Amino acid sequence: MKRIGLLGGMSWESSLEYYRLLNEAVKERLGSLNSADCVMVSIDFQPVADMMKLNNWKGIARVLEDVSRDLKRAGADFLVICTNTMHLLVREIEDASGLKVLQIGEAVAERITAAGLKTVGLLGTRFTMERSYYRDTLGRHGIEVIVPQERDRESVDRIIFQELCRGIFTEESRESYRSIISKLQSEGASGVVLGCTEIPLLIKQSDVEIPVFDTTAIHAAAAVEFALADN
Repeated sequence: MKRIGLLGGMSWESSLEYYRLLNEAVKERLGSLNSADCVMVSIDFQPVADMMKLNNWKGIARVLEDVSRDLKRAGADFLVICTNTMHLLVREIEDASGLKVLQIGEAVAERITAAGLKTVGLLGTRFTMERSYYRDTLGRHGIEVIVPQERDRESVDRIIFQELCRGIFTEESRESYRSIISKLQSEGASGVVLGCTEIPLLIKQSDVEIPVFDTTAIHAAAAVEFALADN
């Protein structure tokens, strides 16, 4: 089994889900008392969130580059960034660590393609929704991405940082997300990517009519497949 290096803490709420999902998947695959061979660095998210507000991506890159090198020294064979937004810095992290980053967007694209969908809505932080990572990654697989209108993007982003990253899950916010997903559906989305690893803690498939792509679960499953390949 390859050792999985986890860049966590952004937020710890979803990093906890990664750890659970990885171990459950390994147990399911290998049985007995088998569990995931993994090492995690869980960073303090507040300084990173502050830099995000200032659009200081060079500062964030330095933090994650240092973390990636720590994971390599700890014996990681490849890296998993336990957050969608920080995939904006995939190249910097790979260059700094010399390790492969198993990309969340590629794993999600494979699932969408397998489902036969060509147009999906995207929810996430405003950086994830407004920058090109998902649009470019899914676009290479022939998948079109639709994002909410500006006011709805602000609402999605606010709920993530003020509630979900703090472990707060309300019915009001669930209904807000359901309404936004419904609008995306009316604009042509035949599925929706929950492109923030905290959103699946609030929104489940049973909450909406169209297929939901839980990026946390998809990414964790892909990490286990990669870790167990050729074994």
